Order: sequence, then structure tokens, then C-alpha cells
Amino acid sequence: MNDKIYQGKKAAYTTLGCKLNFAETATFEKMLTNLGVQTAEKGEQADLCIINTCSVTEVADHKCRQIIHRTVRQHPGAFIVVTGCYAQLKPMQVAAIEGVDLVLGANEKANLITLLAQRWNGEKNQQALHEHLTVPTRDINTFAPSCARGNRTRYFLKVQDGCDYFCTYCTIPFARGFSRSPSIASIVAQARQVAEEGGKEIVLTGVNIGHFGHHTGEKFIDLLRALDEVEGIARYRISSIEPDLLLDEVIDFCANSRAFMPHFHIPLQSGSDHVLALMHRRYDTALYARKVERIMTLMPHAFIGVDVMVGTRGETQDDFQQSLRFLSDLPVAQLHVFPYSERPGTAALRIPLVVSDKEKDERVDALLTLSKQKTDDFYLRHQDQQRTVLFEKAQKHRAMTGFTDNYIRVQLPPRASSPELDNQLRTVTLGDWNSQHNALIAFL
Repeated sequence: MNDKIYQGKKAAYTTLGCKLNFAETATFEKMLTNLGVQTAEKGEQADLCIINTCSVTEVADHKCRQIIHRTVRQHPGAFIVVTGCYAQLKPMQVAAIEGVDLVLGANEKANLITLLAQRWNGEKNQQALHEHLTVPTRDINTFAPSCARGNRTRYFLKVQDGCDYFCTYCTIPFARGFSRSPSIASIVAQARQVAEEGGKEIVLTGVNIGHFGHHTGEKFIDLLRALDEVEGIARYRISSIEPDLLLDEVIDFCANSRAFMPHFHIPLQSGSDHVLALMHRRYDTALYARKVERIMTLMPHAFIGVDVMVGTRGETQDDFQQSLRFLSDLPVAQLHVFPYSERPGTAALRIPLVVSDKEKDERVDALLTLSKQKTDDFYLRHQDQQRTVLFEKAQKHRAMTGFTDNYIRVQLPPRASSPELDNQLRTVTLGDWNSQHNALIAFL
């Protein structure tokens, strides 16, 4: 590869969507930086723009189109690469946008650097304009390793990709392909590299993490055990895991492990068994409640986040009220609430009952109110306690912040903030709310 074509070039990166996308974009940035490409500062003209897209909702699709158009305007003459879920699902639409040079689907983004080297010669290659490289979902079989932190303290390590579940409302299996994962040995090697770079916390990311090893014969619990033995890594977090794949042995291991934090994110989607069946989810509310109860029994201070979708086709008012009651009774700390969005090609479109936008908005508001109450209660229960915090580099003129082991966001008083605390673990005493009511004041 001719590295000289990269020298002196600047690149701008845009990520939409999930933590997995963030990890992949950060990896692109790291690879290009190693080749001599500088990251463009805000407002600075770039020679290359990489946009990693999301397509979880129609709103996400619309935002992707807006971002692509804006990037083309802001960086005239730049080589524009679009990848991610929207690029896989709608490659021709994306390629038709004026200014887009290369569209890479789920299988092709692993070859970004090679493809870029073939097409990027300092000026736009006219033969590459509006090119899209994608394969059908059934042929997506590559796994692009990703482990990077971008401008954050925490590293995001991709351990799995794709999904075999095909829930009725979801397009992710079509966008990312079937479930696949690398070997435990390769992931452990990446974790060791993080430790050598001075990283202390790793977030495990994927589309359906609990499905790790399903097609290779390895087990998710064995991955956790192997990672727990990596010296230098003080913290791991599991970004999201399906309740039916959150095995009791995984919960038990995390409760007694050296480095896995008391922090879980467990998608629920609905607290109505009727709606869960319509969604083709692989559990019921009884199983979900048992998992939460086991976590809280073994880890009473655990932070549990929950994904909830409202207004899906078939969700009656009674279904929603049942879901609201179920969530009210669960000892969880936060709800991530999403209104249902119609997605072309999904089985949900065959369900006749359609919830109005007005009703969706009212249901979202009700759950967001409940979420705020639960998060406030969780934070305040920990006031005056001592917890360990990993501090993050403060933005200019901002107070230094960090997260406790159980994911409580804290903020240091201005006089206590110091660059020397960046990426350092410290035991603090948790005080009252900060002025923005989004963190507890921490005292060293």
C-alpha cells in the first residue's frame, strides 16, 4: 500500500446510532491516523469524510440523509464515504445523493482502507463516483474487528455482529446480516492491547452479544472469564444483552468477578406478554422479572437500563397500561424509550392495529416521566456512599466528570478537577445533585 497518498490529508468522521457504530468509526479513525491522516478539527475542511449511518427508525434514515447532504456542503471536493446500516439497506438511494463517492455495505466496510487506497489518489476518481458496494443479507459473512476509544476514556470492543432473531419490528438482521463472532483468543488479544495503551475500562459491544460463539462452539461465559483475567483492565461493561441470553451463570459470574461492573442493559421492548408475542421476542415478562430479581439479589447496587418500545402495531391501551405497571414495579434505574417506527419489509406491517402518533407521544412521555423518577431515586439512594470512579478528561472550561462502578455519573467541584485525574480510578463520596441535575457532586 502506498502510504504517501495519505500524508497531509485530513478526515472528518460522523457516527449515527449505537455504540457498535461508534466503535467501528473510532477504529477507522485509528487506522487512518496510523497511515498519516489527520483528524479535521471542527469547522476545518477535510479531504475525506466517513459517515457511519444508522437505520433503526425512519427518523434515523431522515437524519442520515440530512447529515450526508450537510457534509457534502461543508466539505466541497472531499471524498465522501457512507457506510453503516442505512448504506446496507438503501445503497442505491445513498449513492444517488450528489457528492457521495463510495457506499460500503456491512460486508465491504471491513475493506475500507484497501478500497480507499484503490480509489483515493488525492483527487476524486471519476470512475468511483456514486459507486456502491454491497451484497445481499445472506452473503454478509465478514467480521470487522473494532476496538477503539475515539476521544473518550472508555474503549469499545466489538465482540459480535449480526442477529438471527428477526423480531417483527426490526431491520437490523437485514442491515448487519446473521450473527457471527470472532474467537475468544482474538478478543483477549485486543483487550491486552488496550491495557498496554493504558486503558482501564472496556465496554463490550455487539448487535446480540449473548449470541457470541453460537456458530463457533465457544461460549459467552468463557469469553467473560478470559477477559476477567487480562491484567491492567480494571473494568468491563456489557453494553446490552437479550434477557433470554443473560444466563444465570453470567449473572453469577459478574457478581463475583474481578472486573465486570454491576451494570446491565437489558432490552425489554414491552411489559405486555401479548405485545412481546407480536414482536416475536424470545421471552416473557416472568423471565425478565426473574433476571432482574437475580441481579438485584446478588448485586443490590446494580444499575439496570431497559430498552422499551411504545406504540408498536397491535399495542392496545390495555397493553400499554400493563407495560407501565410492570416497569413501575421493576427495580431498574433507567428506561431508554423509543416510539415504534414503520420499517419497510418487516413482519410487523402485517399486524392490523395501528397506534396514532398522538398516542405514541403520550405513551413516550409517560415512560420518560417514570424513567426520570427511577433514575433520580437510584442516584439519591447512593448519596453519602463511597464509590470508585473512573474520571474522564474534561472538555475546555467544563468540570471533570466520570462514572462510578454502578454507572452513576459524578462531577468534581471545579477546584478538585485536575488533568492528572484523567483516566484515573479514585474513591469518592457521593454528594447532592450538580446544578444541571445530571450528575452527583463527588468529593475526593
